[in-house]
Amino acid sequence: MAYTKTWANNPNLNKTELKKLKKDGLKIFEDIPRYAKSGFASIPEEDFDLFKWAGLYLQRPKDAGYFMMRVCVPSGILQYDQLVTLAQISRDYGRNVFDITTRQAVQFHWLTIEQIPDIFERLEKVGLSTAGACGDITRNIVGNPLSGIDPNELVDTTDITREVYEFFQRNEDFSNLPRKYKMSINANVYNASNAEIHCLSFTPAKKVIDGNEVLGFHIKVGGGLSSAPYLAQTLNVFIRPEQVKDAAIAVTTIFRDYGYREKRHRARLKFLVADWGVEKFTEKLLELIGPLPEKGEDVHKGWNAGYFYGVHPQKQQGLHYIGFNVPVGRLHADEVFEIARIAKQYGNGEVRLCNSQNLVIPNVPTENVDPLLKEPVFERITVQPKSFIGYSVSCTGIEYCNLALVETKERLRRIAEFLDEQLELDVPVRLHMVGCPNSCGQRQIADIGLQGVKMKTKEKGMIEAFEIYVGGTLLNGGKFNEKLKGKVDAEDLPHVLKQLLLYFKQTKLAGETFFEYVQRVGLEPLQAELDRILNN
Repeated sequence: MAYTKTWANNPNLNKTELKKLKKDGLKIFEDIPRYAKSGFASIPEEDFDLFKWAGLYLQRPKDAGYFMMRVCVPSGILQYDQLVTLAQISRDYGRNVFDITTRQAVQFHWLTIEQIPDIFERLEKVGLSTAGACGDITRNIVGNPLSGIDPNELVDTTDITREVYEFFQRNEDFSNLPRKYKMSINANVYNASNAEIHCLSFTPAKKVIDGNEVLGFHIKVGGGLSSAPYLAQTLNVFIRPEQVKDAAIAVTTIFRDYGYREKRHRARLKFLVADWGVEKFTEKLLELIGPLPEKGEDVHKGWNAGYFYGVHPQKQQGLHYIGFNVPVGRLHADEVFEIARIAKQYGNGEVRLCNSQNLVIPNVPTENVDPLLKEPVFERITVQPKSFIGYSVSCTGIEYCNLALVETKERLRRIAEFLDEQLELDVPVRLHMVGCPNSCGQRQIADIGLQGVKMKTKEKGMIEAFEIYVGGTLLNGGKFNEKLKGKVDAEDLPHVLKQLLLYFKQTKLAGETFFEYVQRVGLEPLQAELDRILNN
């Protein structure tokens, strides 16, 4: 249906908004075949921003002619033919790089404009798309990677997520939002989708209605990270599973029509929610969707941060899902081909991607578990990772990203492996590393968040460095980690983290997690220890 762009006559629209009024971002799909024929040099500079709507960013350096591409994978669920196609694209065009993102998407690098039409054609044949993977539009919908097989889910969200995803795919009624828009749909009671950090999240809930217990969802709005992080707030409504699509449309409509378009840094939904408050937002939602019951009982039992390591029984008797660690989310194309083969040989061909940058192979019969685990590819991609490499998350970093200030992905892998060699703890410590304040690596929710910066020194001039943040979680509504004073030379970071974690080991209680430790002792002891380390 057509809609009125109520903001079109606003005299204070930012430059990006004015450009979007002239040309919808999804129109870039019509232009890409022409640019592919005429070459990279033929692309007008003003069109590069629109490439985001097709899931494409210019790769670092911007003038080299290479693109990064994200492919949407709703809830992270991939069929065999889809995974093989993605592996082929990585091998044929992406120099064998295959990255799993914190939004359960797949990311490629080193693509040229001439290759894009063939890649789009390959993806379309297997039901995959890049539309909305980037840009001011609904991004890949994060969900429970175990949907349909999960003993810990309230309802099966597979079809719900697919229905919502397909509604927004290439839908020009919702392709001009004020900024990026992130959604999650999850009924796992351990908050597998990190509900509090999305613009819109549907979370598992139940409510007694007319004497009967009804299973459904609560709605959280206004979460997001970057340089101004907000935790999503719960609206006072309860919805049934069949109402999720309508509720998603209504919340997205509110963002589209009332979201801020004057200043880009204030254009996320989180700022509108913060200014309006949940009561006003709920009133507007009910105007669009009609009456809803008040919220019921939140059934969350904890937070698993999207980790599913090991062999676990499914809902389906005799079948198992097996969770594997992918070190900092990066695979080689040959590994992906092997994983696809193994998933088909021992399971039903499905592979599921996690927002922890890891993967799950589901539907494995009991008799196939041991033979599967003996496959050579699972020496590196393991079900029992060591404590640090198993809980390390990283953004792309300066290797490919134009926004990054420092190297991240390979650096964090090396640091995690170093820490695993140097010390043992009785609890895992989640390390998240980001190369800039945009926080694609979700630094704010980590036990220890590492944010890349530049630091001026007398001896070396400007160098890569890191700020250290401690004590993040999404338990019980969430708490963002807090910064310790001081910047750490990137070359010194492994040693500094080792010393800081040794101090944690020596002063913690048995079984105490890092978050619990920070809550108990506060920042001061850790700050004093960091000061001591930096001054020695």
